[in-house]
Amino acid sequence: MTQQKPTPTRNTKTPPDPRAARLKAALKANIARRKAQARARDGQGMSEDHAAQDTTHHNE
Repeated sequence: MTQQKPTPTRNTKTPPDPRAARLKAALKANIARRKAQARARDGQGMSEDHAAQDTTHHNE
């Protein structure tokens, strides 16, 4: 009554697509660069905020 569907055979040892590998590497580098920029921005912003607060308190 029920037919068994043939399971597709996957070749797990397929050679990587050069384009996909290149895009994956580029994406990884892009994400790392954006994270570094965000960390630098956050660190820089905090030091500027503290400097602005310190000068405000000294002037009062």
